[in-house]
Amino acid sequence: MIPTFVIFLREGIEASMIVAILLSYLSRINQREHFRDVYLGVAAALVLVVLGGIGAFLLIKQYEGSNVQTYFETATYVIAAAVLTGMTFWMHKHARTMAKELQERSDVALSRGSRWGLGVLAFQAVGREGLETMVFTLAIVFASTRQAATPVHGDLLLVGAALGLAVALGLAYAMYKMGTKLNLKLFFRVLGIVLMIFAAGLLADAVENMQQLGWLTLGNHVMWNSSGLVTESSSTGDVLHSLLGYADHPTVLQAVVWLTYVVISISTFVGLGRGHHRRPPVGEGANSSPTTKVER
Repeated sequence: MIPTFVIFLREGIEASMIVAILLSYLSRINQREHFRDVYLGVAAALVLVVLGGIGAFLLIKQYEGSNVQTYFETATYVIAAAVLTGMTFWMHKHARTMAKELQERSDVALSRGSRWGLGVLAFQAVGREGLETMVFTLAIVFASTRQAATPVHGDLLLVGAALGLAVALGLAYAMYKMGTKLNLKLFFRVLGIVLMIFAAGLLADAVENMQQLGWLTLGNHVMWNSSGLVTESSSTGDVLHSLLGYADHPTVLQAVVWLTYVVISISTFVGLGRGHHRRPPVGEGANSSPTTKVER
């Protein structure tokens, strides 16, 4: 539940924030007739993501219990971890300038007189976030299904996703309707650290699969067996696995990959944040606020 809540909150905030910025800018320049184009772009992106996610899940489920499913799962873990890392650093870099960049692209679309320009812009933004969310969700579902003792885990994942999306939409509505300030820098920094810990767990799962397949033969020694205390299939073990990458019988290589990724990614991420704080971007004063405000 917690992983899908954080994933859908993070991705929902970014996608809905982009839409809120577009709508707010169109309202401010008296181009509200283009709201429909933005809505159509968002709807098309959501349909694509939902159909793609369902199709991918059903395709992989056909091979349940075989090595083919393990291949798919392993690839999904690695891709999800890579995208999580990349998007976290990208958003950290572009959070300040996102509104300006979207307004410039909106101006270009409007100047060309194409009614589909803004729809395509919304489709690209929401579609990108949606596809990322689909990959992360599939990875979480595979990881949870593999260790779940009861089917209730799947229901909790859906509840977490719904709650995360609801909170994200609520924040986006507040940004659009009330002009609320959101400290994007702090928001994405905190969620970025949490998501990189998730990513470390996914990489450890990928290593476990590759060791079971015989692709990795180094570091196969089991460091400990804590299944007598907390098993991965229990509710507590599932939460710890989802949040921290906990394993009740981890191998040496799993532990090394998890620890190396966490130390390097988080220390680099935090270090970049401190560097940006000490050196304001060119053109900004030392007292510039790190918040982004969506104008109506």
